[in-house]
Amino acid sequence: MEKKLLLLGLLRRQEMHGYQLNEFIDNNLSLCTDLKKPTAYYLLDRMSKDGWISSELEQEGNRPPRKVYCLTNSGELVFQRLLRENLALYTPINFPGDIGLAFMDWMLPGEALPLLEKQKLQIQSRLDEIDLIPAHAGSLGLIFSHQIHHLKAELDWLEQIIESITSKT
Repeated sequence: MEKKLLLLGLLRRQEMHGYQLNEFIDNNLSLCTDLKKPTAYYLLDRMSKDGWISSELEQEGNRPPRKVYCLTNSGELVFQRLLRENLALYTPINFPGDIGLAFMDWMLPGEALPLLEKQKLQIQSRLDEIDLIPAHAGSLGLIFSHQIHHLKAELDWLEQIIESITSKT
């Protein structure tokens, strides 16, 4: 649902061809979504067949023609429905790294500490990446604010675990 919502929302902002859509996502939202180019093109094709978007071939100079996508009235209705569904939805988050925590007691004393420190550096690196993204006005900035909030909470939690392990050794 969220991938369709993303594409419809971007096309609601302005007409774009597939490359523009993917470039915007790669440059602005890649830290917040895992929408890959093949999936985006597949969804654009599906949404076009469903009548949610229309496409028109555009020729620019000697370049090959490309499809420019535009939201249809039907697509606007679907966008509004998906937007409301998405905002009302809570999706539980699973943390795959927690599985390792369940068995951390089976490691030699002090062996987990450098691994957790490594994880902490990776989280900080992700925070640093988000800091490099230009500020976005309006609700688009909420995506990054949400990511930052979760990453900072994860760092705080991890520091507590490291402190707990350090105090036991």
